[in-house]
Amino acid sequence: KIPAETQGNKVFRLRGKGVKSVHRRGIGDLLCQIVVETPVKLDKKQKELLHQFQQALTEDNRDHAPQSSSWFSKAKQFFEGL
Repeated sequence: KIPAETQGNKVFRLRGKGVKSVHRRGIGDLLCQIVVETPVKLDKKQKELLHQFQQALTEDNRDHAPQSSSWFSKAKQFFEGL
């Protein structure tokens, strides 16, 4: 299970879920990296909803993104290039 609000490029270690070791006893760990895809080809209504969402985030003056730039900023930059 992936926790809510997990950011892209996060790596989870699943202990004992990897492949069996050739030289030692036991099973290795499985490393899983999270990949987040940004939606593309949004229609006008979907873009407006994202814009409203961004306004709601900025109105309460709280930092909702643990990274230096938010995912919405990246999405906005992507769609401005279309």
